[in-house]
Amino acid sequence: MGYVNYGMCVGLTMALAVLTAPFCAGVTDPRDVMALNSLYISLNFPPLEKWLSFGGDPCGDSWQGVFCVFSNVTEIRLTGMNLGGVLADTLGDLESVINIDLSNNHIGGSIPSNLPVTVRNFSLSGNQLTGSIPESLSRLTQLLDLSLNNNHLNGGIPDAFHQFTGLINFDLSANNLTGQLPPSTRNLSSLYSLHLQNNKLSGTLNVLEDLHLIDLNIENNLFSGPIPEKLLSIPNFRKDGNPFNTTVIALPPTAIPPSIAPAPTFQAPGDQADAPSAFEMTNSAKAKKFWTTKRVIWVALSAAAILCALGCSLIMWRYCKTRRVNRDAEKNTGTYKGPGEKPNYKNSPLQPSGQVEEVSKEPVVKSQDGHGVDSRRMVSSPRPQDEKLPLPPLPLPLVEKVTVKPLAPAEVTRRSSPSTNVISSSVSVFTIASLQQYTNSFSEGNFIGEGLLGSVYKAELPGGKLLAVKKLSNTVSQRQTDEEFLELVSTISRLRHGNIVELIGYCNEHGQHLLVYDYGGNCTLHDLLHGDEEAHKKFSWNIRIRVALGAARALQYLQEVCEPPIVHGNFKSSNILLDEKLIVRVSDCGLAPLLFSGSTNELSEGLLTAHGSGAPEFESGSYSCQSDVYSLGVVMLELLTGRKPYDRSRPRGEQSLVRWAIPRLHDIDALSRMVDPSLDGAYLAKSLSRFADIISRCVQWEPGFRPPMSEIVQDLLCMI
Repeated sequence: MGYVNYGMCVGLTMALAVLTAPFCAGVTDPRDVMALNSLYISLNFPPLEKWLSFGGDPCGDSWQGVFCVFSNVTEIRLTGMNLGGVLADTLGDLESVINIDLSNNHIGGSIPSNLPVTVRNFSLSGNQLTGSIPESLSRLTQLLDLSLNNNHLNGGIPDAFHQFTGLINFDLSANNLTGQLPPSTRNLSSLYSLHLQNNKLSGTLNVLEDLHLIDLNIENNLFSGPIPEKLLSIPNFRKDGNPFNTTVIALPPTAIPPSIAPAPTFQAPGDQADAPSAFEMTNSAKAKKFWTTKRVIWVALSAAAILCALGCSLIMWRYCKTRRVNRDAEKNTGTYKGPGEKPNYKNSPLQPSGQVEEVSKEPVVKSQDGHGVDSRRMVSSPRPQDEKLPLPPLPLPLVEKVTVKPLAPAEVTRRSSPSTNVISSSVSVFTIASLQQYTNSFSEGNFIGEGLLGSVYKAELPGGKLLAVKKLSNTVSQRQTDEEFLELVSTISRLRHGNIVELIGYCNEHGQHLLVYDYGGNCTLHDLLHGDEEAHKKFSWNIRIRVALGAARALQYLQEVCEPPIVHGNFKSSNILLDEKLIVRVSDCGLAPLLFSGSTNELSEGLLTAHGSGAPEFESGSYSCQSDVYSLGVVMLELLTGRKPYDRSRPRGEQSLVRWAIPRLHDIDALSRMVDPSLDGAYLAKSLSRFADIISRCVQWEPGFRPPMSEIVQDLLCMI
């Protein structure tokens, strides 16, 4: 009886200890505590500081590798900690975690099906994971970076990417994955780095051809079929170790049917008995004694003669047509000199498209191994005269990208040369006549806006696709040669990022320089913040942080991915376009050479500084990537306060947003008073403080004190 009473006392004491100890003074959400407790147990109780198998306060006691915002766990970073065991199924109970990095450990088992839907950066690379990738991956629609490389995963890649529009980096390399790439891979619209090397994946690469990839590694797999042409323009494309069919499949001969032997092997009709027959007669044919050797030979010779006659007629018809089109085009440009004389294109506004090939190429995107694309490859020798194709009539564009049509002559000439790759093959060449047609003669109804470099008009193609045409002013065009303009187009054509407006084409005729972009919508961040009051009121705090993140990612791409780094030089809220889903598209990327050249330099420096978006060093005529960091800080100040960068309608001490805001950014009371009133307090104080801290570092007076863009992007990611 005494033993029973003693046991009851011990049990009661332990129960009271369990109920009262860990959770009484803890600040961490109890659900997060339980999830981390389960993770600690499933990892076989690793020697991690302050971790417990039951209870505890991860946020209050600062558990090793655990980071929190208020009472919620937002990050688990335990890379290279020699962890073992397996992953707990309760990992998905972490309802606020953004980053999980458990890479370079010895974790085994399979990937749990219950994963946190809030995670954005998820890395399990360099472990001992087995099994297949779970279908439940489809719920992680907020992923930006997913790394499952260097494990022992098998099976196929699940078709789970229908809503993965934000994924940027995806690494499945060095596993045992099999099967084809799932169809939903087409939906990875923001993806620019995909590593699939060292697996057993098969099938074709067609699902990748419309992605904006800049880094693709598929080495040592079983991919087959021809490589899509668009993939060949990826700056860092590695494909060795696959059984690709890289040869062009030859068309069947036109002169002789496939079932008939070549004509030179035939003998004269009288010698057919001694000559070897080109056909093996079937038993049924022999029985009928109809298809004798003599008859077959005569049929073959007759068919060959007929087809040869048709072929010669076709060649003569095309030759006559080509000469007629060439003569008409030369007459229209005043360069035709009569039969037997070559046309002179030197002073003609319609120069052969082959001239594009003579422009030197600047390197744009840095490869993973640090080597950029060849920066000075030139083709100075003209193409042979017989390879030049006639130009199409003026009313039509030379290349139509939005519809599937045969390539126009200019595009054929550019793609057919294996020794040049000056301008991306996805960029179209338009004529002025076609752009006049699409913009209704650049009418006022199609006018979008005016910038430092020229006017922008909305264009609508026959299929309904909308484009934005930037018509460079005469001042800018006259200070730039055709070669310099094409060199600029070459640079811009290689910019591929989900937060940058894509260049669709260009026009270089009659001394006019026009750039044709994808249409990003009429709404700019400047309009939304300072124009439309109704839309401004619906512009929540979280949306503002996402807009800042999208703009920062665009600059990070220009500064840290492109080689050499590209300075924007005109980064401001009116150059940040927003579509109907409020996705950021930064315009005017790569146009800094036009801004800071000759008299335009003085104009752009003065306007940018006067309007409050230009960095202080603009006044001395210097600019760099860090100048764009300052301009990003100004944009984030607009998002924070709802004020314009420079507003003459305000009192003298408040006209310059930066000068007015800097003293208030580190004063919590003053900071709360300067927040955009339309937010009506719908934000967290800690989030506001973090945002203000990022801004204060961006708008430092000295460029060297401003942070790199990768640091800004990471800080903004932690705020979402």
